[in-house]
Amino acid sequence: MTADFPAHQAAAILVERRINGSQADRLPELCRPQTLEQALAVQAAVTERWCELMDDSVGGWKCLSPSEGKLVIGPIYTRTIDSVPPVSLWPKTTAEGRCTRIEPELAFFFGQDLPARAEPYTPAEVDAAIARTHMALELINSRYSDPASCEFPEMLADGLVNQGLFIGPQVDSATARGASSFTVTMTCANGQVIERQGQHPNTHPRAPLYWLAEFLRSRGEGIVAGQAVITGSYAGVIEVPLDTDIQIDYAGLGRMQVSFTAKQTA
Repeated sequence: MTADFPAHQAAAILVERRINGSQADRLPELCRPQTLEQALAVQAAVTERWCELMDDSVGGWKCLSPSEGKLVIGPIYTRTIDSVPPVSLWPKTTAEGRCTRIEPELAFFFGQDLPARAEPYTPAEVDAAIARTHMALELINSRYSDPASCEFPEMLADGLVNQGLFIGPQVDSATARGASSFTVTMTCANGQVIERQGQHPNTHPRAPLYWLAEFLRSRGEGIVAGQAVITGSYAGVIEVPLDTDIQIDYAGLGRMQVSFTAKQTA
């Protein structure tokens, strides 16, 4: 049940951490979500509070096709979407220093609304609403100091470690539609080279779009024209250095240039 669950109390904590770039313990037990519905209630309350405080809107979504006991969905806020380097973000501190955590993705931009309606959306209707496809990087940061200690609903409530999105160049939509795998190579100006054999977690990179359109429709929501949707990392989380130019190649698809700088706490 979610009627008596204090979702807004949890949201107030998570939004403060988002704004300050801080990490802390798990949510207090009183407002710690135990179910997927409670988690989604917190996620919605985070969106409401964030957008009110930051004069912001939902500029996109992250999603994956669901697996047993898990829903992978989270809003991406317009203020956290960038396409011009250097990208300012909250870094991760390790024993070796500070770094950036990213996930290589494809972003599907919608040119038409897919609003709530009575009848389901077909894959063909979702395909027809897509205007273009871009290389993209999900920017990763948790609001929990020890995410590994959290249960899945707590992670879902916090937007599944999203802190933003970098949009790279447009790629051929037909090629991207069938891009189940490709090599990802990151060449840093400091000499570091990172190579991964990329594989989409759902094989078909548009499959999660069809699920998302239906999930939102079933809840009286929808996808809005102009929003970008990412559907799963091709190589998991990758740590790259701050303050250096990085060339990222998706073999057979495209190439982008990016660099990252650390946000400063107030």
